Amino acid sequence: MNESGAQLLARLETRRSLKDIECLLFPEGGGPDCGEVVELFGMEGTGKTELLYHLLSRCLLPEDAGGLQRDVLFIDTDYSLDMLRLVSILDARLTAAVSPAVSSSSGGQDEMLSSCLSRLLVVHCSSSSQLLLTLHFLETSLSSRPGLSLLVIDSISAFYWLDRSGGGASAAKQEEKLTKCSELLGRLLREYRVTVFTSCHPIRRSCSSSSSSSSSSDADRPYLCRSWQRLVTHRLLCSRQEVAGGAGEEKRQQVFTVHCSSSSSSSSSKTKAHRSSSFVVTDAGVKFI
Repeated sequence: MNESGAQLLARLETRRSLKDIECLLFPEGGGPDCGEVVELFGMEGTGKTELLYHLLSRCLLPEDAGGLQRDVLFIDTDYSLDMLRLVSILDARLTAAVSPAVSSSSGGQDEMLSSCLSRLLVVHCSSSSQLLLTLHFLETSLSSRPGLSLLVIDSISAFYWLDRSGGGASAAKQEEKLTKCSELLGRLLREYRVTVFTSCHPIRRSCSSSSSSSSSSDADRPYLCRSWQRLVTHRLLCSRQEVAGGAGEEKRQQVFTVHCSSSSSSSSSKTKAHRSSSFVVTDAGVKFI
């Protein structure tokens, strides 16, 4: 394939790292580097979406508001992106970060919010074939926007059952499209050094499981194709528990826990680092505790 000068420059230019995106979430010095993949994994209602919005807002916010000020491409395969929630989080964090003079000026803060959203490009996909085509055309976006540092896929497992149904009895056919997506994404990671965040839903197991503990263990096990599993360098396993509220609080508080398992893609030894952290969800987004 012939490569233009702009494409060559975008490919060779060092992408801005996201290693500092959240020091309370990843192991010390172990945040996602350029060309690495972060998978958020967990049952429904375990805080994956709120955590993803937290990381997304950290990328979009300007540096003087505690953000990284990076361009983001969001591939929405579940059609569940809640822009009102994302805008609410961005607005709350801008209000907390900017000076009172700027905050009192709605025009000034609205302009900053608009600037944040201008760094976000959203694409919708309704099948694994569309996802594959989107990744093919992603090279054009990476070439035209050298500041694009993050690719979000929510979720990578959206078409798992559709592909299994369409693949018949052949496991290779069932995994064919996701394997092609993974191989293409791997090439883009190597050549353009973009960072990838993606959510992944647990597979639904048979109700005839022998015990609840084994069922829980199975739900935490990676099940997507090996090509995808080889790409993942950081796995965030999310869970939820309820704790009693403090004095005078009638409702029980939901606390979300994330266990991070990281291994650098550049490390030949593949030594893993781990970290567990907890957070609650507020109107302004995730708050670590």
